[in-house]
Amino acid sequence: MQSIDQSGTSAASAPIQKIAHLGIAVRDLEAALVTYRDRLGLRHLETKDVPERGLRVAFLEAGEALIELLAPLNEQSEITRFLADRGEGIHHLCFEVADIRGELGRVEAAGIRLVNREPSLGAEGLPVAFLHPKSCHGVLLELLEAPKPA
Repeated sequence: MQSIDQSGTSAASAPIQKIAHLGIAVRDLEAALVTYRDRLGLRHLETKDVPERGLRVAFLEAGEALIELLAPLNEQSEITRFLADRGEGIHHLCFEVADIRGELGRVEAAGIRLVNREPSLGAEGLPVAFLHPKSCHGVLLELLEAPKPA
């Protein structure tokens, strides 16, 4: 059964395809891996540094979505500021979209404040952009462009 929202958009034609990942800010990546990988049993796919954003990211498989454990590489990291202000916890929710530029235009026209007007490459090597939490009920949302079929 196909669901229809109040605006008349069907789930099949929705611009957001799926939840791609959930970003969790952590102070100690190894301690967080013990919790998520060893105790909870999530499969650890890889850990990589993203120096241009000051991040070390561990990717864990959670069904069709990923969990990204985000730890700071330096004091200038966005995660360093987040941890100082809010402590460890959920940092952002990421939605996969087919066309990130088109989706940024659509959500901005609908009144959503953008953090990034232009996409940049995210930790997964795909274009990403963020939507401001003040426009999304306190949640930092990330849009990630789906990989193109090979």
